[in-house]
Amino acid sequence: MTILCTGSVAFDYLMSFPGYFKDHILPEKLESISLSFLVDSMVRQRGGIAPNIAYNLALLGEKPRLLATVGEDFEEYRAWLEQHGVDTRCVKVINGKYTASFFANTDKSNAQIASFYAGAMANAAELHIADAQKGDISLVVISPNDPAAMDQYVNECKKMKIPYLYDPSQQIVRMDKDMLCNGVEGADSLFVNEYEFDLLQNATGLKADDIRRKVRFMVVTQGKEGALVYADDKEYVIPIFPPVEIQDPTGVGDAFRGGFLRGLTLGLDWQTCGQMGSLSATYCLERRGTQNHAYTPQEYINRYRTRFDDRGALDTLLNS
Repeated sequence: MTILCTGSVAFDYLMSFPGYFKDHILPEKLESISLSFLVDSMVRQRGGIAPNIAYNLALLGEKPRLLATVGEDFEEYRAWLEQHGVDTRCVKVINGKYTASFFANTDKSNAQIASFYAGAMANAAELHIADAQKGDISLVVISPNDPAAMDQYVNECKKMKIPYLYDPSQQIVRMDKDMLCNGVEGADSLFVNEYEFDLLQNATGLKADDIRRKVRFMVVTQGKEGALVYADDKEYVIPIFPPVEIQDPTGVGDAFRGGFLRGLTLGLDWQTCGQMGSLSATYCLERRGTQNHAYTPQEYINRYRTRFDDRGALDTLLNS
């Protein structure tokens, strides 16, 4: 069976600011804020939430499928994804448009200021879950995308009775209450970070316990504090996997999702799934860009076991 990843496909323009944003923000002048930061470096990377998740799944032996709209500049990116095990047959090129672009500036404390240009992503509602050969789809990941498309995919999954993981994250501020409630209601699972979870509660009027009861499981990532997994009426505390070095936080949450979901497809327990997410996130954190980390399954297992005890469960990665 196949995981279908929907969401943004983008090029990331990643910049580094050698100071701290907080030193240049005047609270009494927020209504007229006007800031420009001279950066030390900029790189253009492959990104977008859907392919980031898919790439991390593929590193661990999954064969994910991508459903997204892209621009005429996508062909080199397509070849990269196919080379690394991501099925892009359901990716549609929109003539006359560029692929979406993410512009992120990161300071010395890893605080980030970012902007996102939708480009071809604005056409995402032209695609349908049924376009992705739904017969072999076991799970649909609905991650940040054009808001109308996200709502459409939710409704299509419900109609076709396909489980979906709801990951509204950055688009919570762009979606209305009805869209968000519709996405949560009937979802198999929910992924958010702790700030987004507060935003989601404010936007929907639902309390934390109400949201948790509506899904089979929920994951709340907490940055350097790790993550919490809520499943089977229990809370699982997931520690971070300490990085050797920190290069760039962009895409770390996507990597966590990829590692976690691979554990889920292998039928592993919640704690192990969360710890796989933690290690996958650290691999990403140690590289600049969202898809520049790589490892073999054996290397991944060996490193996992330096911090966590899987009691041999991860050996299944070598046979899948």
